[in-house]
Amino acid sequence: MPPTLASLAQHSALKLVVRAGEDRLDTPVRWAHVSELADPVPYMEGGELLLTTALTLDAEDLEAMRRYVRRLLAAGVVGLGFAVGVNYDEIPAALLEAAREEHLPLLEVPRRTPFLAISKAVSAAISADQYRAVTAGFEVQRELTRAALAEGPDAVVARLAAHVDGWAALYDTSGKPVAVSPEWAARRAARLTPDVERLRERPAPASAVVGGTDDRVELQSLGTGRRVRGALAVGTGAPLGTAERYAVHSAIALLTLTTERSRSLQAAEQRLGTAVLRMMLAGQPDHARAVAGDVYGGLLDAPFRLLVAEPAGGEPPAAPPLPVLAEALEAAAARAGEAVLAVPEGEQRLVVLAGDGGAVVTACEGYAEREAEEAGVVVGLSAPAGPIAAAAAYKQAEQALSVARRRGRALVEHEDLAAGSVLPLLADDAVRAFADGMLRALRDHDATGRGDLVASLRAWLSRHGQWDAAAADLGVHRHTLRYRMRRVEEILGRSLDDPDVRMELWLALKATGEGAG
Repeated sequence: MPPTLASLAQHSALKLVVRAGEDRLDTPVRWAHVSELADPVPYMEGGELLLTTALTLDAEDLEAMRRYVRRLLAAGVVGLGFAVGVNYDEIPAALLEAAREEHLPLLEVPRRTPFLAISKAVSAAISADQYRAVTAGFEVQRELTRAALAEGPDAVVARLAAHVDGWAALYDTSGKPVAVSPEWAARRAARLTPDVERLRERPAPASAVVGGTDDRVELQSLGTGRRVRGALAVGTGAPLGTAERYAVHSAIALLTLTTERSRSLQAAEQRLGTAVLRMMLAGQPDHARAVAGDVYGGLLDAPFRLLVAEPAGGEPPAAPPLPVLAEALEAAAARAGEAVLAVPEGEQRLVVLAGDGGAVVTACEGYAEREAEEAGVVVGLSAPAGPIAAAAAYKQAEQALSVARRRGRALVEHEDLAAGSVLPLLADDAVRAFADGMLRALRDHDATGRGDLVASLRAWLSRHGQWDAAAADLGVHRHTLRYRMRRVEEILGRSLDDPDVRMELWLALKATGEGAG
């Protein structure tokens, strides 16, 4: 604890006597300063015990003393030490009354106690307090280091919360709390996610203070580069003291080191994952499993999904979209205790292999719903597959990605395509242009009033080439329909006996909206 007016008054060697402001003696003293100026305020910083002999003061004028005392309080002076037996044999009544009116602590300093002794006592107490804080800080640092080495980040957070007599929380790169201590603070920590996300947008190191109704929270970013790798929140009932500040700084250093070490391990795992993925796509699942070992081996023993993501284009977001998505999925995997294989293919594509039905796939779907438009990514997701079908799953993810782009959606699953109809795919502009070009000659013919070839073609194709049924639908004789189909072949220069031609014509009618019944 720093020295207070009470501790100075109780100092046996100083022999100080309290004459006013008895209710404010617990105020900390930052320094002891001697001044005989009538207005020492310009030289005050706040927190001082001012020592004077009233050499230049009109100490017997009540109004002058009232103004003097008020100036001292406004400047943050915590107490006034008055030396008796120098210029005055006792404290003047005017000064004593003014101090009592304003509740300014007034200490009587006997003649045999030099001001220097008071200054030394304050300095020694401050130095002792700082030494205790530094010693305690080093001890906390050793304890936190042992916890980090033996038990990991969760233990560091728990020890830190105990030392600051509050709570602490560690956040991942997505802004989600991954370790909170004590448990009762979990809900409070979760409410700070938006503040952590704003901190993430600033270059590391960054900090912020968030004031709550019940506590004061300091947020500190983690990471040595420009990108934030996580954040630490510390909630206390009052501003941190020196010892607590040492503890927080030690925790930040250790958690940053842990985070950066994790990034190095992740980089090595990523190189391993790239090799595993390439082997699987090359049709070598046994080699892939052997290389994966314990890191990714379990991921290949159950159905998985392949995810392919690319930037959506348009206005680029503030942060590179693919790394942000990869970090969000890796954070979801870490929270769920799952393995995930995320492999960047250059700067424009991210391939992710994750367990079917796991937290990563769920997080990807949720990310697409909530944030993908803002983050600027488009995602294709394969159907569940095994190691032998990895190449097919990759193609499925690419197909789903292509459809997602055409439909302007953030995420499309290949299963949605397989379970639905192919007809929505005909909404592509290129398909419609092809269909218009294919049917234009028939429309031009019909526009002259020489027949209804487009409607006849539609009826004939819908009846699978059955002349009588198609003619009945049109209300014409079957010979008339046969004539019209010959004209279609002549105009198009293609044979309707060719199944590919019939298929293309039917899709063209559907694409242009002319394939309705």
